[in-house]
Amino acid sequence: MVYFLSLFSFVDLLLRYLVGHRQKPYLFSHILQTTLNNTKILQSLPPTMMVYPEEPYWALPPTSGIYDDGEYRVNVVEALQEFWQMKQSRGAELKNGALVIYESVPSNSQPYICYVTLPGGSCFGSFQNCPTKAEARRSSAKIALMNSVFNEHPSRRISDDFIEKAVNEARASFKGGDGEGTDGPDTGIGAFRFMLEANKGRTMLEFQELMTVFQLLHWNGSLKAMRERQCSRQEVVAHYSNRALDDDMRTQMALDWIAREQENPGVLGRELAVAERELETARLAGRELRFPKEKKDILMLAHTQLGGSSVISS
Repeated sequence: MVYFLSLFSFVDLLLRYLVGHRQKPYLFSHILQTTLNNTKILQSLPPTMMVYPEEPYWALPPTSGIYDDGEYRVNVVEALQEFWQMKQSRGAELKNGALVIYESVPSNSQPYICYVTLPGGSCFGSFQNCPTKAEARRSSAKIALMNSVFNEHPSRRISDDFIEKAVNEARASFKGGDGEGTDGPDTGIGAFRFMLEANKGRTMLEFQELMTVFQLLHWNGSLKAMRERQCSRQEVVAHYSNRALDDDMRTQMALDWIAREQENPGVLGRELAVAERELETARLAGRELRFPKEKKDILMLAHTQLGGSSVISS
């Protein structure tokens, strides 16, 4: 894809600049903003699009700058950390600081897998066949850095214009006469507009993190249960918009799956197998992984509490 190759070269340019001007972070900040504001290829992309690598391009001899064995050496892991530190220094609201967190999947043989969680909560993973743990970490850092940079473009920020376009697209996708396609306060469209307007000014990557919470609530059946208790959609959105995806929420969802397993033996094992396949497919495609990874982690928590491998036999 043309947009991918252009952004690939753009990130390479930023990495080159970062290597050459480590003592001048304000210059890196300036070139980042200037380049983003004048990158026509980014301005032409839909606001909801993420940046995904295409394997044929990554399989070719590497463009100098993204890999560590080019014309010069650049530590992409360090570059990603410096990028988020720069954002924090410029006033970005990062609840948990600018620390980038890596999680390696335990393994005694290749290919090795590593996940990286960005300060805002978005997650990416190594998408290449990595022969070492260090290469897996670099692979996850590459795709995370590309999306971090892409996320800085003004078109990625939720605005009045974006809200109208998104709501119109969502309304057009509804069929039938159940009223869900209207803007009423208790309709799906109304709740969607409310959620967007409550997050005006945030970037799409930040909004995607919030959407992960509602994806999990929907997957877990929590939204259906709240609707049965006569909670309006807007009440649910208002409550969970300020709720972090934490251990308490994961534990509660795990308990729900334990109850389902006790009522219907084998359901947990089947759901876990599906979640593992979804996570693997998304990881190899270089996609944002917070939702599929959280699903798997919640199911593994339930699986562990039920005593391990006996649940997976179905």
